[in-house]
Amino acid sequence: MLYTVMKRVVAPTARLVYRPRVEGLENVPATGPVILAANHLSFIDSIVIPMVVPRRVSFLAKAEYFEGKGVKGALSRYFFGSLGHVPVRRGLGRAARASLDTAKAILDDGGAFAIYPEGTRSLDGRLHRGRTGVARMALESGAPVVPVGLVGTDEVQPVDARLPRIRPVTVRFGAPLRFDRYAGMQESLPVLRSITDEVVYRILELSGQEYVDSYQNNAKAA
Repeated sequence: MLYTVMKRVVAPTARLVYRPRVEGLENVPATGPVILAANHLSFIDSIVIPMVVPRRVSFLAKAEYFEGKGVKGALSRYFFGSLGHVPVRRGLGRAARASLDTAKAILDDGGAFAIYPEGTRSLDGRLHRGRTGVARMALESGAPVVPVGLVGTDEVQPVDARLPRIRPVTVRFGAPLRFDRYAGMQESLPVLRSITDEVVYRILELSGQEYVDSYQNNAKAA
């Protein structure tokens, strides 16, 4: 119900206001499992992607977004639920494994799942080294990976802005990447790194960002 309202009412209205330029949408399969791997510049990235993709797209979202009390908590649950977000505890160890299991369940059910290989939003506008979760997800599910380049979302809602502004946005979808040649090798760290780097390179081609070979968390600490 919430998702239907989002797709039929909210998404068309947002497209009319922001008029995003969409390129390569034909690269997103209409059915079947697919991983959408995108750069991450702004909070609204998780709104823009579902807005322009015709099918339902799931993201992992912090469980806290679904656990708030009162009216604010209810609005948060409604908002993130309508976008197709799935609550999950984030972190290392068991939490990371639970995130992968949740994503795999969505893909095994034939769904579309979106992930940011950088792991978190870029604070300097550059594309940072990818985490290997996207590679492990691709190998465990067998789903193709469609790279996504987002341009201009950081101008719509910069890191320190509370409300979005109307600015040009471009969303580019690249050709699907398949990694069947690495089937059964999801425990090989060199293989996971190779796949991740290939995905990030394709995102780089689409987004036109400057690349920096360090994790975004490290950049935050600096």
